[in-house]
Amino acid sequence: MINFWTRSIQYIKGVGPHKATLLNKLGIFTIGDLLEHYPRRYEDRSQLKMINSLIDGQLETFKAKVVNFVETKPRRGLSILKMSVSDGSGVAQVVWFNQPHMKKKYQTGMEVIVSGKIKIFYQVEVQNPEIEVIDSSEPIDTGRIIPVYAASENINQRFLRTMINQVLNDYQEIIEILPTNIIDKFSLFNRRLAFEAIHFPQSMEILERARQRLVFEELYLLQCSLLLLKKQHRNHHMGIKHGLDALLSSQAYKNLPFRLTDDQEKVLSEVKSDMEDITTMQRLLQGDVGSGKTIIAALALIKTVENGYQGAMMVPTEILAEQHYKTLSELFAPLGITVCMLTGKLSRRLREDVLCKLREGLVDVIIGTHALIQEVVEFKYLGLVVTDEQHRFGVRQRSILQEKGNMPDVLVMTATPIPRTMALTVYGDLDVSSIRQLPPGRKAIRTFVRGSDRRHLVYKFIVDEVKNGRQAYVVCPLVEESEKIDAQSAVELYEQLIQTDLKDIPCGLVHGKMKAVDKETVMNGFYSGEIKVLIATTVIEVGVNVPNATVMVIEGAERFGLAQLHQLRGRIGRGAHQSYCILLSDNRNPETQERLTIMTTTNDGFVLAEEDLKLRGPGQFFGTRQHGLPDLKIADIISDISILLEAKRAAEQTIANADDCVSIRSVLSQRFGKEIGMMFSN
Repeated sequence: MINFWTRSIQYIKGVGPHKATLLNKLGIFTIGDLLEHYPRRYEDRSQLKMINSLIDGQLETFKAKVVNFVETKPRRGLSILKMSVSDGSGVAQVVWFNQPHMKKKYQTGMEVIVSGKIKIFYQVEVQNPEIEVIDSSEPIDTGRIIPVYAASENINQRFLRTMINQVLNDYQEIIEILPTNIIDKFSLFNRRLAFEAIHFPQSMEILERARQRLVFEELYLLQCSLLLLKKQHRNHHMGIKHGLDALLSSQAYKNLPFRLTDDQEKVLSEVKSDMEDITTMQRLLQGDVGSGKTIIAALALIKTVENGYQGAMMVPTEILAEQHYKTLSELFAPLGITVCMLTGKLSRRLREDVLCKLREGLVDVIIGTHALIQEVVEFKYLGLVVTDEQHRFGVRQRSILQEKGNMPDVLVMTATPIPRTMALTVYGDLDVSSIRQLPPGRKAIRTFVRGSDRRHLVYKFIVDEVKNGRQAYVVCPLVEESEKIDAQSAVELYEQLIQTDLKDIPCGLVHGKMKAVDKETVMNGFYSGEIKVLIATTVIEVGVNVPNATVMVIEGAERFGLAQLHQLRGRIGRGAHQSYCILLSDNRNPETQERLTIMTTTNDGFVLAEEDLKLRGPGQFFGTRQHGLPDLKIADIISDISILLEAKRAAEQTIANADDCVSIRSVLSQRFGKEIGMMFSN
């Protein structure tokens, strides 16, 4: 299969180097790529009509004989060629502009099938239609269900159909790759029939069965890849075996100023069980904003320190690093655990001091940004790696940090709840834990959508909350005003508000373009309560914890995805007081209104994540590309969830069977090559 599937497209008859380059721009490099260049949609041209029953403005298909040609040149630079065709019920004019050569392609008396948009004005006309001469061969462009592909100016539909039809006729090597027992169990088409029917279906029913087979195959191979990764990791990567909880862990647990929720207790038990096993922990912890993931990470870090190892926590922003450093320092200090921070803003002297202590084992826990994965960072004995807000990092970045130790345990955390379908695909190689309960005493945040005509009332509400001792956020989509984008900027709004609605309120401005020291000054002012209203960009999306803040106003809310809106909303509702999120938007697009309305109906991040996935699709929702998995070419993980679950069960059955497992390794290596097959070389 490998020789056939990976053969260059250039060597197919009728392609050559020039056409191959044009096909490459469509992502088609090999014969396999061509066969997997699936149609975007289909046109049913199988229903032939008589000319006298054609409908104006409709896409129609009819059979007729060529009668004659008439060519006119109404003005310089314009020629019109009309070919009259008749089927006995009437006459139609096939029209081409500036294509006089067309009369050489067709001859009087020739029988043709014509497909195109009908125009009736005194006579029946079809401009620039697709025409197929009726001969002994089966038609490609007319008289059947026709595939419509992603094409380009230089690679048209007919060329693609012809090439794919030629490959299907010339190559009989489309061998079966699924185990026979799985094909029988799930009543799947055989592979060759599926490829023939997906491109040139005889009926819509056959097309549906062909698609089901190819979707199943794609998701099955993906699931096998992920299960093999997990199996290989467990079999070949023996890691650190942490001991049972001792004095330090017990003391930390007793020192907690609150009681863990049932979900937290369950997840903590799963994490400890992983750490106490010889197999390296690879666990994803997902939980809504404010659900208490950080305390789980803290207790895991204490456990690794108690066992004589160092712990590292990597976060995406300096603000979040500072927040975690402050929180964990307070928790670790009574236990005698040393914690340091490593970010890009440290002075050279402080940075060298931290790096030296880290190498010598004088630092128990290090918290930092991407700075942690630089080559100069060395650990004496790294035992646990925690990555917070994992969706901000690529998988490679996570593994670089892990490689700084001898197979340390890994805990990956995200406050962007991952829909079940995404968890089954993107994170299928990790064990998944979820915290859905919020700590007791939290009041549900009330969310409203308002137009700009209510803006002054919204800011009056902020003033009232501040008078009651509370604080507020105002978030803008831009840092500075833009002529190209009609959206409120943070700088512009700050200047406007301190002179109007909030002129008597202490306000602060923070955005990503500010110097770190200036940003820190403003943030500290907000933490301490000196600044009552913080006007900001999404730089405050993660890592800001001010329990006294009860209002979140989001300007231009239509410019944010549901996941991001939920993250921003999660900055409030952290105290005992009722909190309010107000989404300002004048966008009346129905989809936008639907998305914003969803925010007012639920505070459950998992529900919102599913809705966001439906509305925006997996590519937009979550950077799947950074995971290194092959792109899905035909499957839709939202609408094909039932097939995904079947494919997962089938993959589990295959990986559990030693003989099938060996066969599928070979298939994966051939199909995915360097992209993923190299992972199964051991």
